[in-house]
Amino acid sequence: MDINATLIGEAIAFAILIWFCVQFVWPPLLAAIEERQKKIADGLIAADRAQAELKDADARVADEIKKARAQAAEIVDKAHQQANQIVDKAKADALLEAARVKATAQTEIDGMVGKAREALRGQVATLAVQGAQKIIGREINADAHKALLDQLVAEI
Repeated sequence: MDINATLIGEAIAFAILIWFCVQFVWPPLLAAIEERQKKIADGLIAADRAQAELKDADARVADEIKKARAQAAEIVDKAHQQANQIVDKAKADALLEAARVKATAQTEIDGMVGKAREALRGQVATLAVQGAQKIIGREINADAHKALLDQLVAEI
């Protein structure tokens, strides 16, 4: 193998090309590669952070849903309790009203029975006086014998 001027010229040109590439081409390429690596790393960090935030948000949403369901169940229970209270109050009011109507009716019945007894006593007294008149054969004066007739009505 002969080392001649062409080989030395090519080696010098190759060395200049390498020096040129190292000085002017390699730094921008290296900067672009490092910038790209940094963007990728930042993107991965942001993705991890977003994923962690998503898990936190999912946990908060699950908690809020549980709270909302608990509140809904509580509201439904309160509504059932209020409905039961209203029904119980209506029943109690109806029972009180029925008792009042029954008491009023009983009072009216007692009054009517009393009136009927008084009327019956009066009729019995009148019949007794008429029967006594027929038996005695003379007329009995109601005004004169009022005390006797009142005692007879009271006894009947």
